[in-house]
Amino acid sequence: MNCIHERARIEKVYAQQLTEWAKRWRQLVEKGPQYGTVERAWHAFMSEAEKVSELHLEVKSALMNEDFEKIKNWQKDSFHKQMIGGFKETKEAEDGFRKAQKPWAKKLKEVEASKKAHHTACKEEKIAVSREANSKADPALNPEQLKKLQDKIDKSKQDVLKTKEKYEKSLKELDSATPQYMENMEQVFEQCQQFEEKRLCFFREVLLEVQKHLDLSTVSSYKNIYRDMEQSVKAADAVEDLRWFRANHGPGMSMNWPQFEDWSADLNRSLSRREKKKATDGVTLTNINQTGDQQSPQKNSR
Repeated sequence: MNCIHERARIEKVYAQQLTEWAKRWRQLVEKGPQYGTVERAWHAFMSEAEKVSELHLEVKSALMNEDFEKIKNWQKDSFHKQMIGGFKETKEAEDGFRKAQKPWAKKLKEVEASKKAHHTACKEEKIAVSREANSKADPALNPEQLKKLQDKIDKSKQDVLKTKEKYEKSLKELDSATPQYMENMEQVFEQCQQFEEKRLCFFREVLLEVQKHLDLSTVSSYKNIYRDMEQSVKAADAVEDLRWFRANHGPGMSMNWPQFEDWSADLNRSLSRREKKKATDGVTLTNINQTGDQQSPQKNSR
């Protein structure tokens, strides 16, 4: 769930960044020196960012409203929390395995105990034999002491036989209980497998849905964005832009040449002293304002 939530947040942040980028650069292009068809090509990049931003917001919404909610509801239905912590389903599986293991585990403990007892008896026998062998070379020992050592050997050998018999018997009982143990364990295991199969199939289904939501290459509107963008860029025509600039800001523009004007007393009085002081010695020619797709400067110096 955290994985889907984090990806949705990334989609949202990316969409916001695209929108902010488009807004900033649209303003810079509009205020900059670009014009004509090339300016429209620049604006196509901003339009692409805005439209792609909308698609990524749709991806974010699909991830949260569909995929995230689907996982959330499945988890709620499949795993039930306990007051003491953990999930009910986990505890049931653990209890099932524990119950299936209990009889066999008890016999296994008996085997381990009888094995330990037998190995201890064998060790004691070896020590007794070693002591008896060493005592034969000691002249200080009397016959009674030698007899005690021999009795110790006899007793240790009997213990070895008894513990061996018990060890073998416990192993035989464990072997007899093993088939039932395997059957019980496999039964619980298969129950867990069935639950796990449902989980795996569910996540395969969800991940396929996530893949569809993330794959914008299959969205027709996404393809159209780049088709329109390509058309706008290819429509940029340097010759056309130069022709327009020449006609509006170059030698081809309509000029407002100075014309003979009759003297007028009213016009003469309207000129203030302040305006007269701003007059310069240079010559300024103004073009005639035109209407059209392009906005032209009001003045050009020649």
